[in-house]
Amino acid sequence: MARLRVGQGVLRRKPIEQIQEGAPSEQLTRTLGLWQLTAIGVGGIIGAGIFALAGAVAHDRAGPAVVVSFLIAGVASAAAAFSYAEFAGLIPKAGSAYTYGYAVLGELAGWFIGWDLLLEYTAIVAVVAIGISGYFGFLLGQLGLDLPAWMLGAPGTGPGHKVDLFAMVLCLFIACLLTLGIKNAARFETIVVVLKVLVVLLVIAVGFFHIDTANYTPFFPFGVGGAVTGAATVFFAVFGYDAMSTAAEESKDAQRHMPKAIIRSLAISMVLYVLACLVLTGMQNYKEIDPESGFSTAFKAVGLESLANVIAIGAVIGILTVMFTFMLGVTRVWFSMSRDGLLPRWFAKTHPTRHVPVRVTWIVGAGSALIAGLLPIGEAAELTNIGILLAFVVVCLAVIVLRYRQPDLPRTFRCPGMPFVPAIGVVFSLWLITFLDPQTWVRFAVWLVVGLIIYFAYSYRHSNLAGEESAGPAEPNG
Repeated sequence: MARLRVGQGVLRRKPIEQIQEGAPSEQLTRTLGLWQLTAIGVGGIIGAGIFALAGAVAHDRAGPAVVVSFLIAGVASAAAAFSYAEFAGLIPKAGSAYTYGYAVLGELAGWFIGWDLLLEYTAIVAVVAIGISGYFGFLLGQLGLDLPAWMLGAPGTGPGHKVDLFAMVLCLFIACLLTLGIKNAARFETIVVVLKVLVVLLVIAVGFFHIDTANYTPFFPFGVGGAVTGAATVFFAVFGYDAMSTAAEESKDAQRHMPKAIIRSLAISMVLYVLACLVLTGMQNYKEIDPESGFSTAFKAVGLESLANVIAIGAVIGILTVMFTFMLGVTRVWFSMSRDGLLPRWFAKTHPTRHVPVRVTWIVGAGSALIAGLLPIGEAAELTNIGILLAFVVVCLAVIVLRYRQPDLPRTFRCPGMPFVPAIGVVFSLWLITFLDPQTWVRFAVWLVVGLIIYFAYSYRHSNLAGEESAGPAEPNG
């Protein structure tokens, strides 16, 4: 009987019609408009994908067909984006995939994906900070400034390296920015995103006049399979809207604006990705593209060294917005899990006037700073990816389940091609998971075991739904 009760408990779901925002001390302020949300989404999607990843994939795996790689990845990502958009309009609350999974698939599934995203998003912030630190060091070198070796990288990454101090400072800076209030933070993000997009448009416009169409031949030097394999790599550059969707509870009109912001941010980013890839592979033969700084070296090769420096600055600015989006995401997931009682409610307390989860934000800032400062980028990167893909699987499955379980719920956006479109998102995400390094699975398994121990030791008994069960019979959950 006890086993039966536990089995039923882990499957208990948050009734969608009864999801509340919590007590006044646990509420977020709805201040974000459509274009601010879209900017956060674009900020999370466009970053290393254009400034580094496009060149690496073109050089090593796809050649000019890197544009096909991005298109394949974009289609697969869109399948998940449509699922996120339906949920964002239906459940305009903080937490994104965690909240959706909890409401549709049950408490253990919600905990599983939420706990996973805490690590994944934090690690992404750290990885991006390390990447920006590298660009920053390059720019200082261009200016003839030499910094002490001890502060230039994590232990083992170079002679005399002891800590990546600049990466740590960046993480704490983003945390500080987020504690100032979502309105001020989003204003900063919007301005930086606009600057980033302008740099990308400048690259496309100027580069267009230096395209040599002969560089497009052969278009598939590694075969069609190379383009497909490249899609598995660049897929990680075409999400970010998932982290943006965690801000649903801070949107003025989330039910209408969130679905639009998700679709628009992905559409804008894909157009820029495709155009940028066409310019890059048209300016240089794929064999000559620098895998680490493709655009900078391409413009330098055609005699535009000054623009190459502008691109490097744009890369720093562009990647900075990715940090903002994913730190926003992890703090809102943590906040939502705490408000639901799955983690101590102490974490769910918001600032009395700014109405943001300051406690969680500083903890995430410090945690990401430690990862960024002390781990090489390769080890830090291994902590990412699997959680994002599993979140996509959960959301795509959940949107199918809910459509058939409660078809009459009021939806401001409906995922097209049901159930085939979300099924594409599930299949593609599972396929990409098979590309991950075995060590990624080991780290994931360890993190999952720790999470399960915490869930059954604390969360199972302290969740809000557990309290409702002990107080009396619960209402039917659809």
